[in-house]
This record gives sequence, structure tokens and C-alpha cells, in this order.
Amino acid sequence: MNALQSNYQDLVVLGFPCNQFGMQEPGANGTEIFNGIQHVRPGNGFVPNFKLFQKIEVNGDTEEPLYSFLKKHCPSTRDGFASKDNLFYAPFKVNDVRWNFEKFLVSPNGKPVKRYDPSTHPNDVEADIVKLLIQNSGNITQQLQH
Repeated sequence: MNALQSNYQDLVVLGFPCNQFGMQEPGANGTEIFNGIQHVRPGNGFVPNFKLFQKIEVNGDTEEPLYSFLKKHCPSTRDGFASKDNLFYAPFKVNDVRWNFEKFLVSPNGKPVKRYDPSTHPNDVEADIVKLLIQNSGNITQQLQH
């Protein structure tokens, strides 16, 4: 995600840590989460160049409304769920985020455009980002002409 953020100044990457999948985000606050990213996973001094928010819940009874909205407009990328022993929320719903690193592409006007499986490498999202930026650029040009 760092490379995408660096390559496209009109792109805004937002990161939302979550601990609902295998309890893989145990950090209690921003400092602990940042230290975990920098020194553990991915480690090697990695520093995100995008906005990293506080830990949230993306599924279940206490999910953030942002994720309710995103999931409503973009269907899940997988049919099945991980082992229920590794999922820490309830109830389970068909459009739930399935695992860490699931990604959503949202247009500049706030419309969810596409959802990506956790296994999708950020580089594989780039073509869709470029397409969206070109479309948005055209929309701005049309608006200025009218």
C-alpha cells in the first residue's frame, strides 16, 4: 500500500487495524500497533506512509458503520468463512469481511467501487485505481466546462 500511496498523489490510503481475525492485532493503542507494524509484521523498520486509524471492529454487532456501508455496496469475495475458532465476532453475515487485509476501493465521491480478497496483492489493485483516477479526472474536466 505504501507504493500505491507514493505513486498516486490523488489516492488516499486508509488503514483500519482489526483484531477479529485470529486475534492478530493485539496492540492496545496506536503506539503498540505502530510498533508491531514497524518491528514485527511486516517488520524490518516498515513505516506506513498512509493514515492508520485506531483499532476497530469490521464485523458483528459492534462493527463500525463505515464497514456496514462498504459491505452493503460490495459483496464478499469469498463464500466460506475461516474456522469459527479464529473469528472473534458475532453474528456471522454473508457480506462479512473474511480476514485481515481485505481492501475496498472507494471513489472520490464516497461510492464503494470494488472489494478485494485478503489474498489480493496491492499491486493487483493498481489498474482499478488508475481507471478510477482517469474517470474522476474526466468528471472534473466536464464539471469545469459546464
